[in-house]
Amino acid sequence: MGAQIDYYVSLNSPWTHLGAARLEAMAARHGAALRVYPVDFGTIFAASGGLPLPKRSPQRQAYRMMELRRWRERLGVPIQLEPKFFPAREALPAHAAIAVRESFGDAPAIALAHAILKALWEQERDTGDAATLAELAAGVGLDGGAVLRLAEEPRWAERRAADTQMALERGVFGAPSYVLEGEIFWGQDRLDFLEAALAR
Repeated sequence: MGAQIDYYVSLNSPWTHLGAARLEAMAARHGAALRVYPVDFGTIFAASGGLPLPKRSPQRQAYRMMELRRWRERLGVPIQLEPKFFPAREALPAHAAIAVRESFGDAPAIALAHAILKALWEQERDTGDAATLAELAAGVGLDGGAVLRLAEEPRWAERRAADTQMALERGVFGAPSYVLEGEIFWGQDRLDFLEAALAR
């Protein structure tokens, strides 16, 4: 049995999107399983000393934009630096991804999470909108209406809260975080280190 990467994401994070395709390819190369956790980073920041983007200093916000430009060019990923619907309402898409993970499996949950990120950062779609979310689910081969109905069940909010608490207990503090055998790799710019660990 291959390794499992626990994949902690924000569905509003450009960094998660920038690493998404490379992570999937890497996991396939090494026969590793991916399990996605779209946790609440507002709660994680509050507990770990992080700040949401609007509360960061002007210097840090400016540097973030520089880095997004650099990585967009380096990777050839056509992200919008200031997408129309950022930050999107994250609860419903997060609940949808969790519901798909628990009801249909890890692979369709990853596909949905990555479609949500691409829609927000490349296509400038409102990923917090129910109709948009249903279309994105259909686009990855799921029944969009069924996913939407499932996502609206209150148990997924409880599961997300539990996943968030687990993330904190494991030491996760930023998105994306990839956890392999208890070791955290924070940020899409640490995928090389994750691959080296998988190779070992």
